[in-house]
Amino acid sequence: MKNRFAFVLVRPQIGENIGACARSIKNFGFKKLYIVSPKQSWPNIKAKATSVGASDILKKAKIFNETKEAISDLNIVISLSARRRDINKKHISMKKFLDIIKKRDYAKIGLMFGPEASGLSNEDVSFSNYILQIPTDKNFKSLNLSHSLTIICYEIFKQINFSESKKNSSKFSISSKSKISSLLDHLQKLLEKKGFFIPAEKKHSMILNINNLVYRMEPNDKELRILSSIISSLSKKKHSP
Repeated sequence: MKNRFAFVLVRPQIGENIGACARSIKNFGFKKLYIVSPKQSWPNIKAKATSVGASDILKKAKIFNETKEAISDLNIVISLSARRRDINKKHISMKKFLDIIKKRDYAKIGLMFGPEASGLSNEDVSFSNYILQIPTDKNFKSLNLSHSLTIICYEIFKQINFSESKKNSSKFSISSKSKISSLLDHLQKLLEKKGFFIPAEKKHSMILNINNLVYRMEPNDKELRILSSIISSLSKKKHSP
């Protein structure tokens, strides 16, 4: 049950924070730590020092160059943000977050945290299904990276271990993000052939908007295959009778 959760640190800047995150992950019985482009060299001595007994989490941590790679084996990704984003993603409360993990107990879920100084970029967030803001005093919203992760670990731990509500899970199986990425790569190539990305300087923002639309969906494999077939069919030239 707990092994379906992955904690994704995107471009973390401070080794001590990574170590503290590893410690919290182990404190609450989780195992998966994914790290995207850490600023300091890896393995990191300071991270090991602050992990205090959780060095096994650091040793098994997966290191990625890009956010898209890190979330590829996950079904649902939730971005943590201290501010409300003006992008087309559903912002959820802590209660809604807990409802999601309870009802989708078959899914691999990623919790994505941004760099200490700036937080997640809009491109990072585009790969997620939801945005979660930990409730804090409105005059001082910024939380330390490891503190944010600790709160989330505790909330999931509490939900798994002390919830008195009955299981209400669906057997609906959500496709992995890697399959969604493949579909989007296919779509992008077809759109480029059709000259869709005009003007060229807006191509990046157009792709972000497409990502925001598709990555927040929760399709199963069959639905993705149907969508891929539709896209491919519409791209083909119509033969004259």
